[in-house]
Amino acid sequence: MKTLVKTALFAVASLAPATLSTAAFAADLPDLGGREVVMASENTYPPLQFIDTSGAAVGWEYDAVAEIASRINITVVYENTSWDAMIPAITAAQYDVAMNGITIRDDRKEQVDFSRSYLTSQMRMIVAGDETRFDDAAGFAADPDLLAAAQPGTTPFYVTVYDVLDGDEANPRIKLFETFGASLQALRVGDVDLALSDSTAANGFVAASGGALKIIGDPLGTEDFGFIFPKGSDLVAAFDAALDAMEADGTLAALNKKWFLDYKMGQ
Repeated sequence: MKTLVKTALFAVASLAPATLSTAAFAADLPDLGGREVVMASENTYPPLQFIDTSGAAVGWEYDAVAEIASRINITVVYENTSWDAMIPAITAAQYDVAMNGITIRDDRKEQVDFSRSYLTSQMRMIVAGDETRFDDAAGFAADPDLLAAAQPGTTPFYVTVYDVLDGDEANPRIKLFETFGASLQALRVGDVDLALSDSTAANGFVAASGGALKIIGDPLGTEDFGFIFPKGSDLVAAFDAALDAMEADGTLAALNKKWFLDYKMGQ
């Protein structure tokens, strides 16, 4: 699944006009008869999903789900929930599906089912715009006075622990926050010195910060994103079929351009 055509940073390089129409795939897609599907989201992960200045929930994932819903004939009802509650709630089948830039990982597969990967991203280091004390992961790790922010249980938390620091999940240099937004606020006011995020969100936050934040160092690995479902959900195959069609006809590439080029340039 880790093909560059699904990577936000590279997919926009292959935006040739689609040679196959949506109609060409329609016969191969399931029709779920307008079935109601409850989708959980946190709305804190631009440009994947967030609340815009008008108060509307928007983003790459919202556009993708709207397209999926049209293709497989479902009616999506959105429910807001926190990241900490999301995977347990899906495990307990309190929602039908969830989206939040969720990294596909083997340990999570024990609790939930994933769709195929719809996007691949890399972890990036976000620091204050005037940061000069370090410029990469090694420099951060070498200074015991520097602190990192992270949400517990997330990919940025584990990358901070194992790729930046010493592998100790209880390392006091990691300050835990309930939301990524709180982590960035702590970074802005100087309570912490580093926050990690996948490249999609990192680029969005930095572009919107007016120079208050910047990205340093090399990427710290890759992660594939997928929608999550309760174990055994029949929606997985339907979503996968729609995503396959959207990739083949250029829809995913068009969404990448809209949210990772046009959106960023408009900040």
